[in-house]
Amino acid sequence: MNGGTILLVEDNPDDVLLTLRAFKKNKIFNEIVVARDGEEASELLFPPGEADALTPALILLDVNLPKINGLEILGRIRSHPRTAGLPVVVLTTSNEERDIVQSYRLGANSFVRKPVMFDEFVNATNVLGVYWLLVNEPAPRIESSPR
Repeated sequence: MNGGTILLVEDNPDDVLLTLRAFKKNKIFNEIVVARDGEEASELLFPPGEADALTPALILLDVNLPKINGLEILGRIRSHPRTAGLPVVVLTTSNEERDIVQSYRLGANSFVRKPVMFDEFVNATNVLGVYWLLVNEPAPRIESSPR
């Protein structure tokens, strides 16, 4: 797997633990930074000093988040030149068609419903990890040029 950081944006502590366990079981040892709400994710990705900004190799984003909704975070990610090309997988329990449609309209790379059973979740995280961290060729970093 590539050595990049994974940003997991998830407010449910049980789902955080489940995700961390699933990655460990799949031998995905990338650093995982957890943001427990949309505001924390925004602060990590868009801090006042851009030099301190997190630029993860993969963002796993829940839709239903406190403070700032996951879809709003997705919109911010896609509208900023530094983060616009980052792979964002919406990983959620939501089965609302409007969440799927809106996720793709805002530029999600993938929409994955969290499986309920742990073994299924382990398989899903393995596929996500292998594809996004090993198979996928990430977009080159585009630095904004000063005017």
